[in-house]
Amino acid sequence: MKFSKRHIAKSFSWRLIGTFDTLVFAWLITGDLNEGVRISGITTFTKLVWYYMHERWWFNSSISDSNKRHIIKTFSWRGIGTLDTIFFGWLITGNPFTGLKIGGIETASKMLLYFGHEKLWYKINYGLDIRNKAKRIKKLKAQRNTLKS
Repeated sequence: MKFSKRHIAKSFSWRLIGTFDTLVFAWLITGDLNEGVRISGITTFTKLVWYYMHERWWFNSSISDSNKRHIIKTFSWRGIGTLDTIFFGWLITGNPFTGLKIGGIETASKMLLYFGHEKLWYKINYGLDIRNKAKRIKKLKAQRNTLKS
């Protein structure tokens, strides 16, 4: 499996944001800071793995780079992330409704946060050296072909 420094960096930056969001909502819903820490702690690791795999899949997808892509990507990631939160919220608290509450509230907050995170990373060229070089070469070849015509 090939590792990408860009996708690792995106995974960690999103995990920081996502973990804080989970901690706050799990704490507010359970009323127990320790349960909030346990839920956000375990999902930090599980979602880090899921997020990296999600990034790799999207990097290789053929869906064009646009707002449409970011919206579809936001919904696909939120589905995975919400199921993870519900499962571990239920497992840790022993109450399936607590997991559903945490996952439900997070759905809205994290979709907004994730969309902003995606838009920001779309503007950052970190880790795209090979892709950018290939685009420049393709553009130069197209310009040469235009000049020859």
